[in-house]
Amino acid sequence: MDKYQVTTDTFNRLAQRYQDKYMDLDLYDDTYDLFCRCIDKERAEVLDVACGPGNITRYLLAQRPQFKLQGIDLAPNMIELARRNNPTAEFRVLDGRQIAALGERFDAIICGFYLPYLSQADAAQFIRDASACLQPQGVLYLSGMEGDDRQSGFQESSAGDKVYLHYHDTRLMSETLAAEGFEILDVRYQDSPAQSTLLTRDFFLIAKLHH
Repeated sequence: MDKYQVTTDTFNRLAQRYQDKYMDLDLYDDTYDLFCRCIDKERAEVLDVACGPGNITRYLLAQRPQFKLQGIDLAPNMIELARRNNPTAEFRVLDGRQIAALGERFDAIICGFYLPYLSQADAAQFIRDASACLQPQGVLYLSGMEGDDRQSGFQESSAGDKVYLHYHDTRLMSETLAAEGFEILDVRYQDSPAQSTLLTRDFFLIAKLHH
C-alpha cells in the first residue's frame, strides 16, 4: 500500500469538504502576513506547494496582488477548486516531491501543512529541492506538526477515510535548513484549530536562502 497514494486519493475525494472546512480559516493569517513582509520584491514569483483549494493563494493575493502565484497539488479536484477560487493564478497537478521538474526559480515558496504528509527523508529532500528552486535571498515557509516520528502513521475517520500523518522535529528540520544555506527568520508554535480531527502542536517556520 502506497501511503502517499492513499492520502492523495482521500484528499481528492474529500476536496469540497476540505474547502468548506478550511477555506476561510484565519488562524494562520499572522504567519502568512509575516511571509509577505519577508518578500521584498513587489512582483515576486511565488510557488504554493500542496495548495489544496487555493486558500493560501487567495489570502496572499489579497495582501499582495502583484505577486505572481503558481500552485501545485497532487489531487486534481483540489486543483480544480483552486482555479475557481483564484482565476488570476496558475495551477497544475504535480507532486510536491517533484518541484525540481518545474524547471523554474522562485522568489518564495510557501508550503502550508504539506510536511505532515512527507516522511522525514522526503521532507529533507524537499528542503534541498526548495533550495535549488529558489532565487538568492528566496523565502521558504514551512508548517507541520511537531512530534516524534515514531508517532507517525495512518489516521482513519469514522467513515473509513485514511491519511498517513508524519510528525517532525523542528530542531532536525532547522539543521537541514542550515545545511542547505537557509537562515531561519522566524519559528512559532500553535495548537491545532478546534475543527481539526486530531489535536496537535503545529509549527510555522520561515527561512531565507543565503546562497
